[in-house]
Amino acid sequence: MSPRAVAVTGLGLVTPAGCGAGAVWDHFLDARPTARRDPELAGLAVDFSCPVTDFDAPALLGGRLARRLDPFCRMAVAAARQAVADAGLDPGEWDGTRVGVVLGVSANSVHTYAAEYARLAEGRADRVSPLMLPRSIPNMAAGEVSLDLGARGPAFVVSTACASGTSALALAADLVRAGTCDLVLAGGTDSPRTPMTAVAFDRLGALSRRRHDPEAASRPFDADRDGFVLGEGAGVLVLERPEHARARGARPYAHLAGHGAAADAHHPTAPDPAGEGLARAVRAALADAGLAPHEIGHVNAHGTGTALNDPAEAAALRSVFHRPPPVTANKSVIGHCMGAAGAIEAAITALTLRHRLIPPTANLDRLDDAIDLDVVVKAPRRLEMPAALTVSSGFGGHSAAVVLTA
Repeated sequence: MSPRAVAVTGLGLVTPAGCGAGAVWDHFLDARPTARRDPELAGLAVDFSCPVTDFDAPALLGGRLARRLDPFCRMAVAAARQAVADAGLDPGEWDGTRVGVVLGVSANSVHTYAAEYARLAEGRADRVSPLMLPRSIPNMAAGEVSLDLGARGPAFVVSTACASGTSALALAADLVRAGTCDLVLAGGTDSPRTPMTAVAFDRLGALSRRRHDPEAASRPFDADRDGFVLGEGAGVLVLERPEHARARGARPYAHLAGHGAAADAHHPTAPDPAGEGLARAVRAALADAGLAPHEIGHVNAHGTGTALNDPAEAAALRSVFHRPPPVTANKSVIGHCMGAAGAIEAAITALTLRHRLIPPTANLDRLDDAIDLDVVVKAPRRLEMPAALTVSSGFGGHSAAVVLTA
């Protein structure tokens, strides 16, 4: 294990595949897609998504707190509570000044903005909620988690579009490595299931229009893919100094051994077709972990299912690995959770290392001829080497990569 590795001792997940690490893991092993018709999107050209359904915010958080928070903050607080409990931590006993919070959020919550802007447009400024800003601005995800759990160390929100959750894990790992924190609650949260978000992505040509068969719409690397499916959720990981974890008898799921980031500097929304930015991020993560490409046994891909992303990602992986290890794509099951995607995928990668099983990719019927990857399908596959890579990319040319080891 790298001397710079950080222990992952707790997982919290609120996803379309369920809530809690155990339920979500079982769902991914079955590779059951979660896309369905979405009443929030009724009447639109794309009227389906991957919603979180097994989540009763008032019951879990209390009615008052649930009413005060927007969906992205509700899910962040719930996932953070799960992660802390899963790690065997008691916020009443920790030194809160040594506990940080770093979360990725791709955008502020347009759930609230839509209603409040409508009131303003109707000339009812006096009816705009005084809570509009504190419930909607992105930083409140970290703010509400720190408030809820008494985490008094550094608290940040990172926004690198759809790479935000992975970027947050990297920043959190550095806070632990530097000795600034004993542990950090790190991950991402987002809830983009709104009409404006759906219309905006559809106008860009990014969303699948497979309305006749929503469950089959999210199909990364498939020859018949036509875009991604909106998802939502939150993933929070407890990152901890290994010696701190050992001292309290915690058993890590995995270790965050290295991370890397890079920018394409190519186009506002399209990836570099050669995947050079992502390849640089992967090489940086491997160097940070002190591992060679042949020591990685699995890649959890960004895998959006868009025409441009999938071949660019495959090109990046081939340039680094030449013959990439087995790949899976979690978005085939839960859609694209935006700022939460990288965090959820990192949690699934940690579970992959714990169980030595790679969950299969759903909806891959015919691999695109232009994509030369060994994608796991149909059934889980044994993980042969105890190191894995998870990668994310986002608008603006952001790429981020994290190496996890057993």
